[in-house]
Amino acid sequence: MVGNFEDPVLDTFDVIIVGGAMIGSSVAWFLSQNKDFDGTILVVERDPSYSLSSTAHTNSCMRQQFSSELNIRISQYAADFVRNFRDHMGGDPSVPDLHVHHFGYMYLADDAGFASRLRASHAVQTACGAATRLMSQGEIADAYPFYKLDDIVLGSHNLVDEGYFDGATMFDWWRRKARQSGVCYIANEVVDMSCNAGRIISVTLASGAVIKTGTVINAAGPRAAKVARLARLDIPVEPRPRYTFVFGAANPPDQAVPLTIDPSGVHFRTDGQYFMAGCPPRQDGPVDCNDFTMDHNLWEEKAWPAIANRIPAFERVRLLNSWVGHYAYNRLDQNAVVGPHPELPNFIFVNGFSGHGLQQSPAMGRGVSELVAYGEFRTLDMTPLGVERIIANSPLTEHAVI
Repeated sequence: MVGNFEDPVLDTFDVIIVGGAMIGSSVAWFLSQNKDFDGTILVVERDPSYSLSSTAHTNSCMRQQFSSELNIRISQYAADFVRNFRDHMGGDPSVPDLHVHHFGYMYLADDAGFASRLRASHAVQTACGAATRLMSQGEIADAYPFYKLDDIVLGSHNLVDEGYFDGATMFDWWRRKARQSGVCYIANEVVDMSCNAGRIISVTLASGAVIKTGTVINAAGPRAAKVARLARLDIPVEPRPRYTFVFGAANPPDQAVPLTIDPSGVHFRTDGQYFMAGCPPRQDGPVDCNDFTMDHNLWEEKAWPAIANRIPAFERVRLLNSWVGHYAYNRLDQNAVVGPHPELPNFIFVNGFSGHGLQQSPAMGRGVSELVAYGEFRTLDMTPLGVERIIANSPLTEHAVI
């Protein structure tokens, strides 16, 4: 919790956003730019350094290789937003250009079941216009001869709108432009909410201030369930640790390594002159929001063996850096939860991204701003991601979760 609380200058805001990292700032910026919304916006962020946020620990990549049309459409908008970042931000010449570094994702299947899922996803992706290509073992070897492929039966690869982008710069400019447009950011924490007649009427801050409001947006990342409970609601979103490793190689491949999704559960890619890898813990499960304990044995015992097995050139490597961050993990189906709660319609969820929040943030900001301004999605219908499926325990399955 922040040590020095800030209180807003007003005691009433039309919209209060709980959480000011990537998702919260996306919503704040999009809503502040919506010509049909002229209300006041408050962003309450418990840690304005963002040092422990999921945003700060992201690997900052995007892909089109999802198994559902909706997630593909969400990613396509993200790619357009990044490619045309300055235009989307209003044409301000001080806004930098952003680019997607197209090394692509490479999914490797080692059995018939996994290959079948890749084929089914490929059909959905190509129907949406994605450039995904299914590759035989021989085709992968021809394109990327550094792989060891004895156990691989099929690959799925896309070199268009898949790869690294500068998410930190996008976040910085959303926050900066939102503030310039009148959005109020404060260092504080929402600790309670008051309801009347089926609506939230105010929030209480850790400083003791009570702020009246018309809408609350839960953009609290891994703390989403804690914030929901303040409104006497529940959501199956929990913090789960994910580990990242940066390493150098004595004899690296002479071409870019795609973001390789290995059957072992380890993924790795080119990262400038170095390489980046990631994986879940050996026993995946929830941790406390403040638990960022690094498992230093995971590199030696899980990540490096899998990497060296797949790319023998990585037998001689040197670990340069490592860290742990949290997924805001949706236990039900690893998909986002977006929209109002039917029992509390002015409480809006935008949570549970399970590792793909950064790349989905442009569509989420746009969509939630539409919900606030119009009471409905106007551009991309994200109704299937609503909380109703959570209440009904009816998963919207996404097979391509990393």
